[in-house]
Amino acid sequence: MNALPARATGIPAGSLDPTVSGRTSRATRILQAANQIMPFLERGRPIGASDLRPIMTHAFDGSDAEGCWVWKDAYEACEAAQVLFLRKFGPVILGRSQTPAGALAMLAKVAHLVPTHTRRSDESQAFQQLSTPMPLAYVVSRAAGMIAGDTVLEPSAGTGLLAIFAEIAQARLMLNDYAPVRQALLTQLFPNAQTSRHDAAHIDDYLNRSASPTVVIMNPPFSVGAHVEGRVSDAAWRHLASAFARLAPGGRLVAITGSSLAPDNPKWRDAFVRLQERGQVLFSAAIDGSVYARHGTTVETRFTVLDKIPAQDPARLIASNGTAPDLQTLLDRLTVLPPRSPSTSPHSIGALSNGILRAETAK
Repeated sequence: MNALPARATGIPAGSLDPTVSGRTSRATRILQAANQIMPFLERGRPIGASDLRPIMTHAFDGSDAEGCWVWKDAYEACEAAQVLFLRKFGPVILGRSQTPAGALAMLAKVAHLVPTHTRRSDESQAFQQLSTPMPLAYVVSRAAGMIAGDTVLEPSAGTGLLAIFAEIAQARLMLNDYAPVRQALLTQLFPNAQTSRHDAAHIDDYLNRSASPTVVIMNPPFSVGAHVEGRVSDAAWRHLASAFARLAPGGRLVAITGSSLAPDNPKWRDAFVRLQERGQVLFSAAIDGSVYARHGTTVETRFTVLDKIPAQDPARLIASNGTAPDLQTLLDRLTVLPPRSPSTSPHSIGALSNGILRAETAK
């Protein structure tokens, strides 16, 4: 997810490692710890605080009590370890699973090996840095239908738990995150990706005009904005609208937002009607807060899918698909998605993947 500059929240600037060398060094240490955590995941062994503390102390040349690292660093090292795990084993898991449900179950087991985020830092609270849980990231990838010919933009890429599924699909990656250390970590985790550090609420204004992503996957902050103190009620909408503006015609956008950002919410109806002059909302469903419980919150979220194909009747908006109590239910409901437009997928493999998904569910 995206972040705010320190002066917007009163957090000491030093906690963000504002210098290039500082944030790069911190990212390198987080990645070093991730490589030490990776064997736990390979062996299917749960990781506890007693395991994490010596790993982090070694990577940072000092303890948390000495102020060398905070538990936010440890959690991000665990997330980076999941990225490394998926890079190594993800293609096999996804390729050999007979159904998407089987792959989801296997990924959920791996995700449960890492500790729950019980010690939220001031920075992560203020910046709403809530990374996408790995099983949910897989569901996002299914809805996006990414293929090798795609260029995938993630405007608030965090630690890469969404991006790694685009890499597995052999898509080209455009990864952005405003938090300095996270952006540095993305650069090291995804050396072949194009990485940037912009305010994602205005991502369309900052990216090079030639950049034309065919897929956007995103999990933006819900109610904070760069250079703005206090709550920003339309923060998520700003992120979504700017990313949608940059999306190539015929492309697909999949977003995780706050649950209230729904087409059938009167507050947002007019905004979605205007958006449907250029695109179409295909799917909207709330997600029970338990899905994020291991990432330190139980807030209800929303899963939204849009295609950049003008709606025949912009004023006709879909109703929310209820609240999914778990990810398997959400995965099942996504079978109603139409195939991706062949305008951005010359071989229509996105259409094929959607057809297979529906056939598996029917079977």
